Amino acid sequence: MAEVSYYTKDGLEKLKEELQYLKTTGRANIAKAIAEARDKGDLSENAEYDAAKEAQGHHETKIAKLEETLANARLLDESKLDTSKVLALSKVKIKNIKNGATMTYQLVSESEADLKAGKISVSSPIAKGLLGKKVGEKTEITVPAGKMEFEILEISR
Repeated sequence: MAEVSYYTKDGLEKLKEELQYLKTTGRANIAKAIAEARDKGDLSENAEYDAAKEAQGHHETKIAKLEETLANARLLDESKLDTSKVLALSKVKIKNIKNGATMTYQLVSESEADLKAGKISVSSPIAKGLLGKKVGEKTEITVPAGKMEFEILEISR
């Protein structure tokens, strides 16, 4: 059974838009490529036709995976979430105890993660170390570079 993922309204809309694009424009483009390759003659020795059919297979697999993701997606109502502890979709301001640097991250699903936008996956080491913690708590998190200690300064939505 597939894993349930939680999404923001924007994240869920992006998934739906991508699926719609793949089913319409994407399929039309592949059908056109197959038709053009078919028009070039003998299919038994037509590399373009084989490549187009292979691309079609990859495209349909991508559609199936996206449909499965959407079937297991759940929309979270951010206004009803508890801000006393770190949960999925929490915005967390943390301070690195060692160097005093502060960072703010939002914990999101893997497909919504974007480090440049300050969104990290709930399955990342830092997010896993923060989940369930409260403001003022300190936590030691093992990351690829070693162990880091953080203090939770603020939790919001």
